[in-house]
Amino acid sequence: MYIKHILNSFFIFLIGANLIAQNADKKADKDTRKWRYEVQAVSEGKEGTYVVKVWSYSKKPNVAIEQAKKNAIHGVIFQGVVGTGRVSNQPPIASDPGIEMQHSDFFNVFFKDGGEYMKYISVSNDGSVGPGDRLKVDKEYKIGVVVSVRKDLLRNALEKAGVIKGLSSGF
Repeated sequence: MYIKHILNSFFIFLIGANLIAQNADKKADKDTRKWRYEVQAVSEGKEGTYVVKVWSYSKKPNVAIEQAKKNAIHGVIFQGVVGTGRVSNQPPIASDPGIEMQHSDFFNVFFKDGGEYMKYISVSNDGSVGPGDRLKVDKEYKIGVVVSVRKDLLRNALEKAGVIKGLSSGF
């Protein structure tokens, strides 16, 4: 009986921990769906990539760090990258601002946690955040994360999915 009680308590603990983790994921998705971020060029990446710093906002720093990956991809697709110093501005991959709404089914799956967007992003410096890249703004954090976006591969995937037109298809 005693062992059975311990096992039941253990399983209840596991279920509770799982529910807490799912709630954190929902919070992260809620923060992401607001698409509040800033993307700026850091340096020239190797051919076909952008190295950018993404500033993400959330009440929890770890959520902002994780969402920076989605935000970087979203920014490269829909907003472009703001140039700094010797690195010039980069236009968005999607030239039509309505594409996100027109292809919402595609993007909902694409940006799902662990979704296809992960194929086109890598975090620099193991995702560590420098002291000047962690700011407290009112009741939330603004976190800067440096990432590399494989923009050529991303463009090709969006073209194959029929989300955007190819560069050679004309206007």
